[in-house]
Amino acid sequence: MRSNRAKVRASVSMAATLPMIAGALALGIPAAHAADSPAREALKGTKPAWATAKADKGATSDSAQVKARVYLAGQDAKGLAAYAKAVSDPSSPLYGKYLSAKQVQARYGATKAQVKAVKSWLTASGLTVTEVTQHYIAVTGDVSAAEQAFGTQMHNYAKGSKTYRAPAKTASVPASVSAAVLTVTGLDSAPHKASHDDTLPPPDSVFKNSGPFSSYYGSNIATTLPDAYGTKIPYAVEGYTGKQLRAAYGAGKYTGKHVRVAITDAYASPTIAFDAGTYAKAHGDAAWKTSQLHQALPDTYTKTEECGAAGWYGEETLDVEAVHAVAPNADVTYVGAASCYDDDLLASLSKVVDNHLADIVSNSWGDIEANQTPDLAAAYDQVFQLGAVQGIGFYFSSGDNGDEVANTKTKQVDTPANSAWVTAVGGTSLAVGKHNKYLWETGWGTERASLSADGKSWTDFPGAFTSGAGGGTSKTVGEPYYQKNVVPKALATANSAAGNRVVPDISAIADPNTGFKVGQTQTQADGTEAYSEYRIGGTSLAAPVIAAVQALAQEARGGKAIGFANPLIYSRYGTKVYHDVTDEPTGKDLAVARVDFANGYDATDGLLTSVRSLGKDSSLSAVKGYDDVTGVGTPAAGYVESYKSQAHRKH
Repeated sequence: MRSNRAKVRASVSMAATLPMIAGALALGIPAAHAADSPAREALKGTKPAWATAKADKGATSDSAQVKARVYLAGQDAKGLAAYAKAVSDPSSPLYGKYLSAKQVQARYGATKAQVKAVKSWLTASGLTVTEVTQHYIAVTGDVSAAEQAFGTQMHNYAKGSKTYRAPAKTASVPASVSAAVLTVTGLDSAPHKASHDDTLPPPDSVFKNSGPFSSYYGSNIATTLPDAYGTKIPYAVEGYTGKQLRAAYGAGKYTGKHVRVAITDAYASPTIAFDAGTYAKAHGDAAWKTSQLHQALPDTYTKTEECGAAGWYGEETLDVEAVHAVAPNADVTYVGAASCYDDDLLASLSKVVDNHLADIVSNSWGDIEANQTPDLAAAYDQVFQLGAVQGIGFYFSSGDNGDEVANTKTKQVDTPANSAWVTAVGGTSLAVGKHNKYLWETGWGTERASLSADGKSWTDFPGAFTSGAGGGTSKTVGEPYYQKNVVPKALATANSAAGNRVVPDISAIADPNTGFKVGQTQTQADGTEAYSEYRIGGTSLAAPVIAAVQALAQEARGGKAIGFANPLIYSRYGTKVYHDVTDEPTGKDLAVARVDFANGYDATDGLLTSVRSLGKDSSLSAVKGYDDVTGVGTPAAGYVESYKSQAHRKH
């Protein structure tokens, strides 16, 4: 399940151009500024694409109120991008020479003079400064003051069935402060948010899986159900546990000891400590030690109804339990955002970076690329670069809607997974056999057909696409250097002859039909609250699993931070440290049988029996070599150990 920015929790499916140290290197970062007039500099991306002349409903009232954030560019944006690349590139002499948070602020952060100048300009325009951080200055005021500050009129525009405020032309800033301003958000009033997957069961409504189940893949064959692809098929697993996942991805003796992992989502589950402890005990995971699980939470929460706050509890529960199951000795810090909106999610990411709360950050939320604007992309990338120079790596789920066509009618990738500065995590269907033996994986993509009324066939087999790992080629982010000579040209150039970013980079278990078991306090059918367990999936699962595997790898290299991992991940491409995942690993089509409660929690309203075909991810295909479903593949037995050889390398 992944959360979407409005952001969506990455769904737990149920069931610009950067200059280098020498020369320029396209990393796909949008430039925040464009030439406007000698006296002002335009802030690219501040006029949304939907604010068209046709949709224009006229000027916004001068007295309407605006809340905006002016993001600060800092002292040396180009130098920051260049150092972020160099420190992450194993071939660079600066590789691994990380800076402390204080050093980063001193070298790249905004100066007092810059902050003073920006504040003076804003207040002189009639806006009121409400908050100043090292990343942004928040302001409020009426539309007339905002228009004066940003050199544009505000109009109302139709967007779908609703009307929102937006700049009538690209916003700009005075040339005297342009070097200090990265971008501004909040001038348009449309929601900018993330989501996790809507299929994530909220804790305020119990969800349980019905049986029959397999305890491991293939252990329970559905002999009384119709064939699929010419053979009897197994029932879906009840839900894999940490022991099975650790075996599948080559954890070996490593446990993530002395490695810090952060998890960002919106809001915070009130029962997370109890649930995580109960789950670990029930499944033989190491008990949580005192002060091994931390929370960094905002003072207040906002937009709880709009963002479906309760639904995010399950996302946090999945992320925390999955990290601990795979890396049981890692230190885990949950960082909750005040809402699912971009500004609040950015603030959570910044909190991790500014306080260096962890070296590895798992993020199971996102939105479609079409909703990502250049101003927000610049703000996100700045945080990711600030993290990279400190040795902090960000892992984002790639999405749960395949190529997004069924969801949005447009083929596109998800964001922030599309950033050239993060590791995008795709998803697979995983078969773990008897004695925790890894059998195979397919790319995660599900087609569903229901059992016919007479129980003798599957209706319209194999059925319609329901969900699958997000992936594909970005329309807005240029091809990063680390993908060149690995990503097939046909994928890289799908949207631009110059080549663009392709998602994902690496992958892990995601299919909810071969999913992970989680335990969470939920409101039961009788109204009481009680702990119960259910199977779940989505790239919301894949992201924390890969983050946990990276914690094992960091332990293997003697605790030295991996940082932004993509250059290392791609440097291992084509070796035995990855399972090269394809859609037909056994040479034939694969499927499982699944039985669900019609009402989601008990048999009162009957059962729903279906067949779920595996490895059918919309228009995306998992093929030999790199692909846009699974990236370079999934970690194999040698992956974690491959970092050990770097443990004593001088940096």
